[in-house]
Amino acid sequence: MAASTEYTVLTGATAVLPSGPVPDGRVVVAGEKFAERAPEGAPELDLSGHWLVPGFVDLHNHGGGGAAFGSGSAEDALKAVRTHLEHGTTTLVASTVTGELDSLAQRAGLLSELAEQGSIAGIHFEGPFISPCRKGAHSEGLLRHPDPAEVRKLVDAARGQARMMTLATELPGGLDSVRLLAEQGVIAAVGHTDATYEQTREAIEAGATVATHLFNAMPPLGHRSPGPVPALLEDERITVELINDGTHLHPAALELAFRHAGADRVAFITDAMDAAGFGDGRYLLGPLEVDVVDGVARLAEGGSIAGSTLTMDRAFRRGVTVDGLPVESVVRAVSANPARLLGLGDRIGSLEPGKDADAVVLDADFQVKGVLRKGAWVIAPELS
Repeated sequence: MAASTEYTVLTGATAVLPSGPVPDGRVVVAGEKFAERAPEGAPELDLSGHWLVPGFVDLHNHGGGGAAFGSGSAEDALKAVRTHLEHGTTTLVASTVTGELDSLAQRAGLLSELAEQGSIAGIHFEGPFISPCRKGAHSEGLLRHPDPAEVRKLVDAARGQARMMTLATELPGGLDSVRLLAEQGVIAAVGHTDATYEQTREAIEAGATVATHLFNAMPPLGHRSPGPVPALLEDERITVELINDGTHLHPAALELAFRHAGADRVAFITDAMDAAGFGDGRYLLGPLEVDVVDGVARLAEGGSIAGSTLTMDRAFRRGVTVDGLPVESVVRAVSANPARLLGLGDRIGSLEPGKDADAVVLDADFQVKGVLRKGAWVIAPELS
C-alpha cells in the first residue's frame, strides 16, 4: 500500500509567483511537489515577515565549499553541491574548466553519474574551445579550435547529460560545432570570444542561444567595432548570463543588460569556484593557481579574475538591494529563466502546483532562512 502524501501549507510570507509578489501568500507542499490545495486540517507553517521564492537555478558553477567539479572525487563534487544548496541553489549545472580532452571526457563520465542520480542538472563544458585572446583563467597551452569531432567526443562522454558548451564561435570549426550542438540538444554558448559583431550574428543564426557571462571575456562595446555585446543583447533568441557579484560587472553594465535584453532574457550565474562558501586562500582552477583575497578570486600569475566566490543568494540580494531591481525580475533571473533555458520550466523555476517543491525562505533583508528541495527542508526556518 502506497504511503499517503504529507501536506504542509506555507502561509504568511510574501510569495513571489509568476504573476508577481503576493502578500500573505499560501503555498501548498504535497510530498515532493507543490499542489493546488491541501486537505482540511493540514499543518501550516507561518512565514510572516518573510519572502518565499522559487529555488535558485545556477547554469554555470565550477564548485564551492573547497571542492571543484573539474577535479576530485564524486564526494568532493557533492560537497560543492551541498554548499550551494545551503545558499538556496536547488538546481545546479556543474561546469568544467579547460583541460586535456581525454581528461575532460573522463570527468564528464563521473559528473554524468551525479546527473543521473539527480544531484546535478547536467554538465557545462567551459573550454577548451575558446579564444586565447580572451582566455581569462584558462590554461592557454590546453586551448584548441572547436573541431566538431572533438566537440562530439565530449558530448558523447556526458551520456546525455551535456547541457551547455561555451565556444569561441569565430574560431575554425566554431559554426559547425554550434550546429552540431544544436542538433544534439546541447546549448551552444558564445563566450571567451574575440568575435566581431558580424561573427556573433553568424553564431546566433547557426543556433547559439546563450551569452556566457556577458561583458566578461569578450571585447568591450565599441562605437566603430561594436563586438559581440550588442549582437547578444539585441537578439531575442539569446539568454545573457550575468555575474552579479559587484566585481565582474559595474552596476551600469548590469542595468544596460536588463534594459536591452529584458527581464525574461537574463540569467544570474555564480561562475563559482572552490572558494565559494569556503574562504580566502590559494586554490587551483584546472592547472592554474588562484589567490582569493577578500572574496575576490584572481590568477596568482597575471591577476586575471578567476571565476567568483559568489553564491546565488548574494546575487539575489545584491540585485534587489544594490541594483534596485524589482524582486519579481530577480526571481526570473535566478529561477524561471534558467529553468526554461534548461528545458525544465515545466518542473522547476516557480511556485506553481505540479512543480517540484523547491523554495527559499528569505527574511526582510533577503538573507536565507530556509531552503526546501523536493519538499524536504535542507535548512528548516527557525522562526521566532
